[in-house]
Amino acid sequence: MAVQQNKVSKSRRNNRRAHDSLEGANPNECENCGELKRPHHICPSCGHYASKEVIGTDLDLDEDAA
Repeated sequence: MAVQQNKVSKSRRNNRRAHDSLEGANPNECENCGELKRPHHICPSCGHYASKEVIGTDLDLDEDAA
């Protein structure tokens, strides 16, 4: 079992944990539809990435079936 050599002060412990906090997401606007999306990800609402359609939406699939 590990036993500490010297007591770690509250200040030193908290300084070590200073960089552990989580940051919020950084959403970007989709160039095609204007909805918020995660950077470097396909837009979930329109299926575009870098102004190219990558994934068809549900509406596109329904029109093809009819």
